[in-house]
Amino acid sequence: MKRRLAREMVISSLYSIELNEVQAYEALQGVIDEVMNDNEVSEKFSDETTNEFARKLLMGVVENRAAIDDLLKDCLTGWQVDRLSRVDRQILRLACFEMVFSKDAPPKVAVNEAIELAKHYGTDESGKFVNGVLAKLLKNLDSTKA
Repeated sequence: MKRRLAREMVISSLYSIELNEVQAYEALQGVIDEVMNDNEVSEKFSDETTNEFARKLLMGVVENRAAIDDLLKDCLTGWQVDRLSRVDRQILRLACFEMVFSKDAPPKVAVNEAIELAKHYGTDESGKFVNGVLAKLLKNLDSTKA
């Protein structure tokens, strides 16, 4: 559950970065401060390990965004990355980073987490859409390994 909170913080930070054109550290720090000020959440979930994991994910997505968007572009049929909803786009970027660049979780875990985040924060169709895009990404990754 702590990693889920970290992913939620990253999605919120990525959204804030894109919307407000702020720096990654400022966006994440704002989300961390918000979480820490919510006594119910901070008592249960927030700790330095969670915050450090969130920082690692956020900086990884920010630093690899061009490569991530190129990978996603190959998995979108009839869509462009910049035309996706902001929420879906940030969820897909985070999942792609975890699947391709990070070794903290198996790719299928990243997919499942992304689907759950999309169901919670996106539209009624977001879970299915994210699942379809990431399934194609998994297939593409598997074919390059073979």
